[in-house]
Formats: sequence, structure tokens, C-alpha cells
Amino acid sequence: QVQLVESGGGLVQAGGSLRLSCAASGSIFSIDVMGWYRQAPGKQRELVAAIVSDGSTNYVDSVKGRFTISSVNAKNTVYLQMNSLKPEDTAVYYCNAGITNGVDMGYDAYWGQGTQVTVSS
Repeated sequence: QVQLVESGGGLVQAGGSLRLSCAASGSIFSIDVMGWYRQAPGKQRELVAAIVSDGSTNYVDSVKGRFTISSVNAKNTVYLQMNSLKPEDTAVYYCNAGITNGVDMGYDAYWGQGTQVTVSS
């Protein structure tokens, strides 16, 4: 059906940068929104950034000015450029997308498998 595959996590020192990628594949009719969530140990999963099909974006306050979300609609891919990383950004980052599938035109939220981002101080 529909799959989200993430890449780009890793270990970086504070102040460094990472770029996450997430590609959606399968029977896709349309994608309304794509975003990135993160979950740190012992904390709830939170929305980090999202981009809607019209190009509008939103960010959690803690990453504004440091992270940039972008997408390539033709490739059903979303990116998260993370600069000036801080130890508190350490978490598992999950890609999320609201997708209408091309089989029965059903709408669902899909999740990637998660990618670990670790920022050392």
C-alpha cells in the first residue's frame, strides 16, 4: 500500500547540522500534509514541523529559525534541514503524512519507522 521511508539521522555535535529525508511510495492519489514529529525518552511525541500541499509551513517554537521543512511534491518527499542542533533536539524523529490512497480513495495518516538523532554536548 503506502509506505514512508526515512533516512538521514545520526550522531552530531552541538551546533552541527543534519538533514532528514522521508519518501512516500505506493498507491498514492494525493498528499495533503507531510511533517516531522519527534519523541525523546520519557516524553510525549511532539510535532516539530509540517508542510501543507499549498506550501505553508509551521514549526514548534523551539526549532524556529534553526529547522527548515521543505518538500518536492513530484517526488512525494519531505526534508527537514536541522541546523544549530542542541542536545535537547535528541530524539527519534518520525515522518508523518496525510495521504489519500489511489486504491479506494481512503484518507489515512501514515508513519515512518523513525530515525534516531543524537546531539552530543
